[in-house]
Amino acid sequence: MEKQLEMKLSKSNWPFYTLIIILSFIVSSCQTGNHGKELKVNNNSELSSALSQVKPGDVIVMADGTWNDASIFIDSSGTSSAPITLQAETPGKVMLTGQSSIILGGDYIIIDGLHFKDGYSPSRAVIRFGKDSENVANHCIVRNCVIEDFNKPQRNKSDLWVLFHGRNNELDHCYLAGKSNRGPTIRVDLEGNQSIYNYHKITNNHFGPRPPKGGPSAETIQIGNSFTSMAPSHTLVANNLFDRCNGEVEVISSKTNFNEFRNNVFYKSEGSLVTRHGNYCLLDGNYFIGDENNNNIGGIRLIGSGHTVTNNYFYKLKGENFRSPLAVMNGIPKSPLNRYIQVTDVLVAYNSWIDCISPLQFGVGSNIDQKDVLPASEIRSARPIRTTVANNLIYNSSPNRLPIVAHDKLDGILFKSNYINKQDNEFSNQESLVQNSFELKEIEENIFAPETELSDLDLYNGFEFDKISLDLFGNSRQENNSPGAILSASSTSPGILDTEKYGPSWYTDSESDSSSNTITLSPTNDLNESISKAKPGDIIILNAGVYEINAPLTIDKKIIIKSSNGEDIPQIKYMGEKATPLFEMNPKGDLKLEKIKLSGNKTNYAFASLKENMSSLYNLNVNDCIISDFDFILKAYKYSFSEYISFMGTELMNCNNGIELSEETEDKGEYNAENIFIAECTFMNIDKNVIDYYRGGYDESTVGGNLKIQNCNFTNCGGKEKNGMLINTYGIINVDISGNSFKNNRVKLAARLWGAKNNSHSNNNFSNSGKIIVEENLKLNLLY
Repeated sequence: MEKQLEMKLSKSNWPFYTLIIILSFIVSSCQTGNHGKELKVNNNSELSSALSQVKPGDVIVMADGTWNDASIFIDSSGTSSAPITLQAETPGKVMLTGQSSIILGGDYIIIDGLHFKDGYSPSRAVIRFGKDSENVANHCIVRNCVIEDFNKPQRNKSDLWVLFHGRNNELDHCYLAGKSNRGPTIRVDLEGNQSIYNYHKITNNHFGPRPPKGGPSAETIQIGNSFTSMAPSHTLVANNLFDRCNGEVEVISSKTNFNEFRNNVFYKSEGSLVTRHGNYCLLDGNYFIGDENNNNIGGIRLIGSGHTVTNNYFYKLKGENFRSPLAVMNGIPKSPLNRYIQVTDVLVAYNSWIDCISPLQFGVGSNIDQKDVLPASEIRSARPIRTTVANNLIYNSSPNRLPIVAHDKLDGILFKSNYINKQDNEFSNQESLVQNSFELKEIEENIFAPETELSDLDLYNGFEFDKISLDLFGNSRQENNSPGAILSASSTSPGILDTEKYGPSWYTDSESDSSSNTITLSPTNDLNESISKAKPGDIIILNAGVYEINAPLTIDKKIIIKSSNGEDIPQIKYMGEKATPLFEMNPKGDLKLEKIKLSGNKTNYAFASLKENMSSLYNLNVNDCIISDFDFILKAYKYSFSEYISFMGTELMNCNNGIELSEETEDKGEYNAENIFIAECTFMNIDKNVIDYYRGGYDESTVGGNLKIQNCNFTNCGGKEKNGMLINTYGIINVDISGNSFKNNRVKLAARLWGAKNNSHSNNNFSNSGKIIVEENLKLNLLY
């Protein structure tokens, strides 16, 4: 009876009890939900205190301004409905400088609107998801942030800008640019079960220019490593812009299983999207935009099993071999995890190659001819098998004799319904391509599609081809299907280079103003002070006379120094101490000299890098100058790097040493300069190291160096060179020595070239100067 009465009271007071329950829920939500407290902090001490007490749902706001040496460690977790948030008071106006970094040591944490600049991480990474491989972060987001030029002081010192551990973490709408030291910009680590099946997302980011490093380990994104390469990752890389990411041959290095690469734009990036290790990756809807003047811009390179390559668009790519528009590699039989797994069971379908040189290359990396200098474990002889290439489209404005390049037999490739426009001449592998008269229409800059639908062409209907249901622009393939990535030119312009689609909305690329000032000096003026005060891009004009300099001139920006008009060119006379340079090339230094005479005291140098702390590269251009009486013309110290060095129309004479770029002797694939151009120059009375350019170690991760020596005169040089060689190019991949005159040089060899690589010589004249020989297979130390 008592229980029945209680039930009647409960029913009769139902609205009252319901109200109590609702109020209790609201109170509970306020306490534990996403209605936490907001706290503004003004310095590192306040921030540390706030983080030590942070609760789920709390928002910590960093005050606008510069935060120096901010080592931020968030050792707490939010919840899915109440994350912990660390954000800028105003996005982009919180600048983290000095030795700053962030470690996300918990789950459900959001970082928003921060800007890293003018510093470097004191540890392994600038932003790290997880304390370490065992204490990981999950469900965390870094968004609307910028990291630029945040490099270790020296380029051989390794770090990462973003390091992923754990699962379900995101990097979204961020801008990262200017990494010049060793290490990928982003790495996803899979060590430990807590970091496999991670489903990380790297989306909507703008990866700005990354300069070439001159050695391996300079990817923009690396997912996994050799020893976790068989682990399932499921990382998504989508809707990102890779803008001139030139660090090395791999812009993205996928080294795990089941990753997806969708709708990314690779714009003039000197490398490729590479399935380096691991299997079953999806590469769909990506754009690869090249430059008709650059041979280093690549597309997709395939290693491993089960990959699907669909709806990708390739435009004006000229790369070869490892940097081919599509490079399908040979593998190593019974390959160890850190080398090259055979390509098997790969699908390449519905892709478009527009004005690409030799777009499809198979058996890339075949090196059977090097079996005498390499161990069997390095011989790539396993050809691709069970690979289908179907329903693709190739268009060339000019006939292409080699649309398909076979570096080995093609017996494992099935070609079906691949179409090429009329070539009006014979080309290789005609049985693999079908000629058809079709034209293209420009949709937007760099994007072309068939002018009319090609739905009347026969297509191959392979296994699960019905799953390729959309084209590059998202149009349905169910009706009026046709070959290639884009069904027709009637599609809406995709605006792939609209930078507002990528990165944080608040950020504007901070490249310096292109305008320059002209400063005219006479010998009575202080040249050192003028260079120090000049803005990047300024032009300093020297009137005739002698400029006496006693200490190095620091070059840490782009500067031009040239003579005023007239035949009496100005002279810079350097009287500085022994082993010091007239021009000291600092990180980001870019010097152009025109029609200047430089002289030393036989113990000092004309140009040299810093001995240490070369965090970024430098460039040097010398035109129509006279350089004499130095110990070294150019001395590049260990760990320094230059993208461009050129001497044009210049006299170089009476020096103990010439151009030395040979300090990277650890044989790890490193070298001191990327591009060396020497033309119309005179070398006279240079005792040794006339041109010494070295790269050691068997490594394919870089261009490998470029040297052109054309139409120069070498007279009475190299007499004190111990190796008896005038021009040393050991290990350099691309060498051209042509049209030069060698006279009375007391050497055994003018040069030794590497025949297996892109080394060549022609139209050179020799008189008492040895000769140029070619060594087909150069023996190098293995890195692996």
